Amino acid sequence: MAALGSGAANAAQRKSSRWTQSCDVVVVGAGGAGLAAAVTAAEAGKKVLVLEKLGIIGGNTIISGGGYNAADPVLQKKLGVEDSPAKHAQQTLAAGDGRANPQLVNELTSHALESLHWLESLGVKFKPYVYQIYGGLYPRAHVPEKAAGMAYIEALSARAEKLGVKIITNAPVTGIVREKELSGRVLGVEAKVNGRPERIEARCGVVIASGGFGANVAKRSIYDPRMRNLTTTNQPGATGEMIDYAEDVGAQTVGMDYIQCIPGAPLGDKTRSAFFNVVKRFIFVNKAGKRFVAEDRRRDVLRDAFLAQPDPVSFVVIDSQGWDEMPGGPKLRCEASIKAGEAWKCQTLDELAQKMGVPVDVFKKTVAEYNRGVDEKKDALGRSPTVMTKLEKAPFYAGRASMAVHHTMGGILIDVKARVIDRRLRVIPGLYAAGETTGGIHGTNRVGGNAIADIFTFGRIAGRSAATKA
Repeated sequence: MAALGSGAANAAQRKSSRWTQSCDVVVVGAGGAGLAAAVTAAEAGKKVLVLEKLGIIGGNTIISGGGYNAADPVLQKKLGVEDSPAKHAQQTLAAGDGRANPQLVNELTSHALESLHWLESLGVKFKPYVYQIYGGLYPRAHVPEKAAGMAYIEALSARAEKLGVKIITNAPVTGIVREKELSGRVLGVEAKVNGRPERIEARCGVVIASGGFGANVAKRSIYDPRMRNLTTTNQPGATGEMIDYAEDVGAQTVGMDYIQCIPGAPLGDKTRSAFFNVVKRFIFVNKAGKRFVAEDRRRDVLRDAFLAQPDPVSFVVIDSQGWDEMPGGPKLRCEASIKAGEAWKCQTLDELAQKMGVPVDVFKKTVAEYNRGVDEKKDALGRSPTVMTKLEKAPFYAGRASMAVHHTMGGILIDVKARVIDRRLRVIPGLYAAGETTGGIHGTNRVGGNAIADIFTFGRIAGRSAATKA
């Protein structure tokens, strides 16, 4: 972690140094949470500046599968699914072992559908159904028609441009400026813009929306040493230094050792296949050709089952029905894996087993036993029959997979207005945070599909709070 005070100059320097730029709201990070905050603040009539340390915008959002959890009674009723924000909250709290803040969870689930409709008003088109995403625990995930998270970023960036939001890329923030080191109002940030140091005033507030630290091997390994030798699904900018800078001015953090993994590229592979996106359509198989976990379990349970295998590489298997139901973004990744020879498309299970390098007879027996469980509505590993469909229609597909760091549930402590809370549990005036850089919303384990709902719901809250100096 950064040394205390490294992100800010002393009080005398703050008073004597001139601002090189000035605006109402500074947003750090141009992913989903950051752009949602920027657009919301701009819609409130504020002058907004977004600083993005990478050369492109989008963050983890743009490379996500895009699944968005929201209780949607109108759409779900048509599909025979009963749901409510209260049920969504209950499942989220249970999935995080009760370690999430109930107030934050209720804020998320109560406003997730509202945020989804807001995205629709900006031009995001969703497919007319919901499904249970990997680790999602319930069929409430909405998915955009456009591949992956691109739909969100395109709509938000277009709206930001129309509102006059200024977005600067290649502009890493290097510190937060506060009136005093651990007291007073946050006044702005220090950053490097095109390699030049700048001091940027934020008259209303600063919103931290810079993501988590999944791509920071050293930092994540402090909290969970098992994470040291894993790859990550994150973009390279997810290194967590804004969490350090928030701590420098007194912010409290929570849940930093809650680190989530999903199947990703094994070490040495060039691609990451995503055959596991639709829960009802896949099985996991290890190097012995056998299933080793009920595939509908929580993401932390699935992580630990993978890490317990003798060989770090296992496989995800689907049939043509699974391929047809796969959303566009994951399908593109799977196509890249097949082209690279790290996933396979075969007309028979025999051929697929040979490509995977697993015992043919064992693998075929595994598939047969699974299919029998579908017919009998009773799975040998305890998978729910509601998310089981047969693997029977050629062609068949399989992709290599090992666990990869996906989401860091811990981060900056916030309240329901997205205000940053300090070590003495007091609000830090003028400092707000949203998205994966925060902690307390997911507990020990994030429900699949909740992150996208989180970034837009709390991104909007942070933008509104900053604009009003809440």
